[in-house]
Parts: sequence; C-alpha cells; structure tokens
Amino acid sequence: MTGMTSSARPLLNRRLAEFGTTIFAEMSALALSTGSINLGQGFPDTDGPEEVREAAVRALRDGRGNQYPPGPGVPELRTAVAAHQERRYGLSWDPDTEVLVTAGATEAIAAALLALVEPGDEVVALEPYYDSYAACIAMAGGTRVPVTLRPDDGRFRLDLDELRAAVTDRTRLLLINTPHNPTGTVLTREELTAVAELAVERDLLVVTDEVYEHLVFDEAEHLPLATFPGMRERTVTIGSAGKTFSFTGWKVGWITAAPGLVSAVRSAKQFLTYVSSGPFQYAVAEALALPETYFTAFREDMRAKRDLLATGLKDAGFEVFRTAGTYFITTDIRPLGETDGFAFCRALPERAGVVAIPNAVFYDHREAGAPFVRFAFCKRTEVLADAAERLRKAFAH
Repeated sequence: MTGMTSSARPLLNRRLAEFGTTIFAEMSALALSTGSINLGQGFPDTDGPEEVREAAVRALRDGRGNQYPPGPGVPELRTAVAAHQERRYGLSWDPDTEVLVTAGATEAIAAALLALVEPGDEVVALEPYYDSYAACIAMAGGTRVPVTLRPDDGRFRLDLDELRAAVTDRTRLLLINTPHNPTGTVLTREELTAVAELAVERDLLVVTDEVYEHLVFDEAEHLPLATFPGMRERTVTIGSAGKTFSFTGWKVGWITAAPGLVSAVRSAKQFLTYVSSGPFQYAVAEALALPETYFTAFREDMRAKRDLLATGLKDAGFEVFRTAGTYFITTDIRPLGETDGFAFCRALPERAGVVAIPNAVFYDHREAGAPFVRFAFCKRTEVLADAAERLRKAFAH
C-alpha cells in the first residue's frame, strides 16, 4: 500500500464533506492572478494603532507571553475585557470566572459549539451566516436550522415569526450575529427583545457573535444580548481584537459568560489551541483601555470608507443595501442584468479588476442569496476610490 486506503470511504470526515476550499481562498487567488483589487476577504490593508503594536514588541522583549500563557488567558487581558464591558454596556463580569481568551473569534465559535451542542441538537442560525458557523455546527454533530434575513426597505430584516417557528423541542441553541456579516444589518432593540423572550420562554442557550461591536454607523446602536432580561446566565458573548484594532493576524478573541458556560467552553477550547497569542494578549489589554477618541475616530473613518464605496457601487448600477454595521456592503446585481452571484464574482476580476464575494456561499437556501454580492470597505481610501472608479467604468452606461 502506498498511501492508499483499503476502503472506498472518502478521506474527509463526512461531517465536513460539504466544506471544501473556502470561497475566500478561491477569490484571493483570483485577485493575485489577475492583479485585481481584493474587496473579498475582510481584513484591513493597514495596521492598527502604533502604540498597540509597540505594546506587543515590549511584551516580547520583556519575556511576557513567550511561553504558554495561562489557559483562560493572561489576567491583564481578562481584566481589560471585563472593564471594557462594564464601561460600555454596564455588564459586570468576573475576570477570573466569566472571561475566557481564545484564538480569535473563530476558535470561540468552535469551542462554544463543540462544548454546548451534542449530536441531534438543532442550532438556529441567522442566514446568511459566516461560513465557520455551519462547519462548527457540523463538527459538533448538530443540525443547523437557518432563519433567513430578507431584504426589506433597503436593509435585511429578521422575521420574528419565522424565528419562533424554527424552534422545536430539539433546539438547543440560538446562534446570533449582530452587527451582522455579511448583510451589514444591526439588530434593533425590538428584534433583540424578541430573541431574548424566545430564549427564556424555550430555555435555550444563545451564542452571540458581536465582533463588530465598535463598527456601528449612523443611528444604529449595538445592544449586547446579555443585557436583556433573563439573558446573562444563558448567553455566550464573543468579542475580538482583530476587527476593532485592525490586527487580524494576532488572533485574539474572547468570550464573556456565566461561570458554568465559561467552564464548559474552556473544556473544549483547551483541546483545540490550548493557548495562543501570548505577547499579543498583553498588547490587546492595553488596546482595550485606549481613550474613547480612538473608537470614535475608527468608526468615523470606516463610515467615510463605506460611503465612498457605496457611492461608487450605486453609480455603477448596483442596488446597495444600507450598512448599519461591520465593514461590508451587500449589493444586488439584478439591476445590472445579472442573477448569479457566483458567475458574476468569478467574472468580475476580468471585467472590472475588482474581487468580491458571492453571498450565496453564506446560505443553505442558495437561491435566496443568489443575486447578492458582498464588498469589503476596510481598505485604504485610495484603494477604495480606485475600485469605485473601476466599477463605474465597467458597468455605468
């Protein structure tokens, strides 16, 4: 036998069979091969604050975090996370028992689902959803039950009746994401109140991905689900330094939750990465203590970039949905005479020298997402201006 298996069974675990190479890898490769502007993957093209980067260098040099950090995360970061939540939202968490540091939000999602979901459990998730949600539910042996956000008056909305109808006796957990990637929707107080009431009524756990908490625009407001009545003890809240401080490669995330939930998630997390990002944890602790002026300037800079790209897309003929949060714009390509987001995105580099992501990859109901395409605006202003001009030239008549 030379590397062959003796049975016809596929090598990849069947739970993961539907998850091949991600669309992000395909589109990033396309961007490189065509020299296109990559507005597909959501990472900034500039680093975050210099003082935060220097804090990481200082930690490295001082020998802080170069060996395994504590399993739950370094005390300085856990304390900073708790202080941040208290300051912004009035949520009080014990840094020792109610905060857990993870290898980015991606590990936080994986560890939470692996810890809390058993085979046969149903997980209700808002569709379209970030691709790791579906994979992590599958790895846990759960069944994903999508509730589709639908376009309505320029934004994507949650149908509360549909959400309620999706919950069965097998439902274990609601997986919520607000501000929402990829649609840019921020769930309203009314929507979150209904989610909370449903969770309490049916005694459900909730995992809520709030990594874009600092990127809410205009009149939108980020309201943590854990602040709603009855939710603190049943909610795992996920946060991340990558999106807030533009150091996505550091992979520093965290959860905040009641002690029993943190203990459960830590039990899974310790067998994934065990620990990670030692020196960066100290730097992120300092970042979370930055003055409010940083967060305001960061948000306003992103809002201006959103507006720049949105104007270019509208001029080119796309229908552009309102982005109330995140750093993504969702568009409808039907006004351009197109209906297939996959075909459109694969042709876009040649047509316009720009790369985007077809939203259908985030749907189980592929047809519901077929005409929608996502663009990231977390890039330098001159890059966005160039992309906007390329799109105008390619499509505007």
